[in-house]
Amino acid sequence: MRHLPEIFPAPVLIHALKRPFIPPTPRRAIEAYWRNHPVRADKLARALAAQSGAPAGWSWRIAGSAKSGLPSSFRAPPAPYREAAHAQGPGHCCVCGQPVFRLGWHCDLWDDRRPNKNATWHSCCVAAWKLWTVPGDHLHRLKGLQQRRCRLTGERLGKDAEVDHRVPLFAVWRDHRDRPWPELLDFWGVPNLQIINRSAHVEKCARESGERASLRSVNTSAGSTSGTAINKWPCPDPNQHDVSAI
Repeated sequence: MRHLPEIFPAPVLIHALKRPFIPPTPRRAIEAYWRNHPVRADKLARALAAQSGAPAGWSWRIAGSAKSGLPSSFRAPPAPYREAAHAQGPGHCCVCGQPVFRLGWHCDLWDDRRPNKNATWHSCCVAAWKLWTVPGDHLHRLKGLQQRRCRLTGERLGKDAEVDHRVPLFAVWRDHRDRPWPELLDFWGVPNLQIINRSAHVEKCARESGERASLRSVNTSAGSTSGTAINKWPCPDPNQHDVSAI
């Protein structure tokens, strides 16, 4: 490996030396490490976000127009530090808001005492963001967390198994969007992800679709008679589930 510094994260080096093709540079080694440990990256990214907290005055919103700079859908993870109004600029991660140090690392191992002004992402936050936005790409690793058993039926996971959000994202936007920002990220992270067989997934989606249709119908009826909508149906909290296997 070229240009290997004297101080370098030991787990990353061990991982790099065990690979069939050793990454050519330290940065590539760090990227490969987090790419192969997305569950660990998710946990770390959410912990870093909890240290930062939400910027003053921030609330989770979605775009009303393409020029607003806000996410276009509630399916995108809320990321206040990616918004122009709250971005901290080079040297700070646009996902968690914490300083980025040499090689995209999340802490100052080298005692530089200053962030890396050429970086706007932690390497771990890159891996976490990919897990949050495209969890289906990490099916193999998520299966292992469940001992390859369907979370809903307990049956062995088949080849058609799919990733599902325990609390669906539409329900997060509907019922939980006022929660503190670092806590919101749990709904995109591993605590709210499960692998289920396709047949179980179809049944779950049909049930959720029916609930949404019934809620719209009831709210429409209530609004037409009294001018006000009734309370929304409660949605299960992911913190009430057993996530000890995650």
